[in-house]
Amino acid sequence: MNEKDSELMAMALNQAREAAARGEVPVGAVLATADGRVLAQDSNRVEALSDPTAHAEILAIRAAAAATGSPRLGGLDLFVTLEPCAMCAQAISLARIRRLVFAAYDPKGGGVEHGARVFSHATCHHAPEIIGGFMESDAATLLRDFFKERR
Repeated sequence: MNEKDSELMAMALNQAREAAARGEVPVGAVLATADGRVLAQDSNRVEALSDPTAHAEILAIRAAAAATGSPRLGGLDLFVTLEPCAMCAQAISLARIRRLVFAAYDPKGGGVEHGARVFSHATCHHAPEIIGGFMESDAATLLRDFFKERR
């Protein structure tokens, strides 16, 4: 991991903080080229859009696909603050994302290292390079504090 990766994850964490301020589960995502140029970034908007698919990763993928004019995003890296769920992992596969970097692990709802483990199935058409636990404590603290306030 390098300084640019840290900057991109910091951007994703800022997106997550914005989501928390709106009452959304604090997850943020940034899609960037291999050299660090940001094409899209967003945060969870499930409540705001009344859309169960409005996860940060899905919204960022949609925006990047629109910006590039292609559903295939093979040269891009996705930075996300929480291990993607199975739905988002499948979208990452379909978009042909080059590299997935996530912060906090999600033993309950994750679909990469936990649960469905989408990328490990023989039917998975594309598996990105995966780096988990990058800046994990920052994201985990944000999530823990968010849910503590709601209980």
